[in-house]
Amino acid sequence: MPENPAPLPDFTRWPSFPFEGDMRVKKLAPPVDVEPPRSGEDGLDCVACATPDDAYIWVSERWRVRAMDRPTGLPMVLILECRSHLDMGDLPNLLAAELGVMTVRLERAIRSLDGVARVHVNRWGDGSAHLHMWFLARPYGRLQLRGTFLSLWDDILPVIPEPQWRENLALVAAWLADFGGQANAEPAHIQWESPSTFVVPPAGPEEDRDEARRPTTLGDVQAASPPADSWVRHSDAPTAGSLPGTPAPGDTAHEFSSPSEGAPASSLVADAAAPGSGFFGGSPDPGNSSVAPTNTVTPTSSTDPMGGTDPAATGTTSDENDPIVQTAEGRPGYVGTGVLSTGAGSAAAGSGSTDL
Repeated sequence: MPENPAPLPDFTRWPSFPFEGDMRVKKLAPPVDVEPPRSGEDGLDCVACATPDDAYIWVSERWRVRAMDRPTGLPMVLILECRSHLDMGDLPNLLAAELGVMTVRLERAIRSLDGVARVHVNRWGDGSAHLHMWFLARPYGRLQLRGTFLSLWDDILPVIPEPQWRENLALVAAWLADFGGQANAEPAHIQWESPSTFVVPPAGPEEDRDEARRPTTLGDVQAASPPADSWVRHSDAPTAGSLPGTPAPGDTAHEFSSPSEGAPASSLVADAAAPGSGFFGGSPDPGNSSVAPTNTVTPTSSTDPMGGTDPAATGTTSDENDPIVQTAEGRPGYVGTGVLSTGAGSAAAGSGSTDL
């Protein structure tokens, strides 16, 4: 046979053909009279039969699915095998029917992966006598990989990252396990190790000064801390002999601008009981002479409106012991003890209710 008697075939000019440049066809070898036996022919020395189940990503009673021993250029390359040592033409009707179901099921599982456009299913069978079907995933968008040369591109493309490859194997195995069988593939685990030593950078001049100011003993901490009295943390610290929250004499910055801003509960009750006081939206009545003087409180009960006992409820309380802050309208903005009696009604401290 003369060398290169004809031009190269047309597929060498296809976009999917992975090679270019000067090429020539190999010399065709003469045919043989008797073909050599395939691997595992007669069931002897069959690699598939001798491989344990843990080498497969998914196994069932009659079928197994295995992957390559390492990542390749395609997103996924899997092989479907029957557990029995049979070739395609030797399958009984049950396995033949299940082969169709398993082919469709495995194709759907691979096509569900991210970045997979099509799944090519191939069966050659010249290398091993044990039935095995190839499933090759074509990457999405790679139109140059369409067609019959996808298996060649698998050895040419850059290898995909192994964590992604293992995750894809686990997803396919889980898909198949939803219909039965056992999934053996697991996603890649995070390899994390804590450092054995910590590198501390040397301290600069500014850090040296900070280190000198840092307390080193309990005495240094106590000396730098404020007094334990919690009142020193507030701007309205009480003076000697006064109640907490009581403004100091001459301190006008703490006068209550409205009944809701810091006023004691007894003051709010007294204001609510005063008719025409404007507490609920009404305007004050300057002609109402029934309002008790602002510097005199007449107690009606020895029980405080908030539930305690008023020790000063034995007589009239003057403003010397019960400070009153005068508001712009002449009403008491703060009442320390007792209730404010009015002509229209009173806030009964003993009953705890207000008759408006």
